[in-house]
Amino acid sequence: MDNNSDKNHQYCVLMIDFEIETIGLMAACFTTGSFLPQVYKIWKHKRSDGVSLSMYLFMLTGVILWIIYGLFIGSISVIIANFIAAILQSIIIYYKLKLK
Repeated sequence: MDNNSDKNHQYCVLMIDFEIETIGLMAACFTTGSFLPQVYKIWKHKRSDGVSLSMYLFMLTGVILWIIYGLFIGSISVIIANFIAAILQSIIIYYKLKLK
């Protein structure tokens, strides 16, 4: 491969990586955002009936592991999505314990 062709190949690989990471960030917005209605409902009504504490504790453990994984592979979308999800899940757990 000549020098110009090699640069074009590197550019294409970087664009593909960028596009893949963009899809990851978009998916992160939707999956992480899915916790917002639950947080809002608990906050608004000051009730956490029907919220499973064990489910959110398991989920929080999982997203912490995803954050660690994201750090190892260097994926900003995995790190950000799971960090925000961990915050939202922690809020739900806090209200679940506080409003018992």
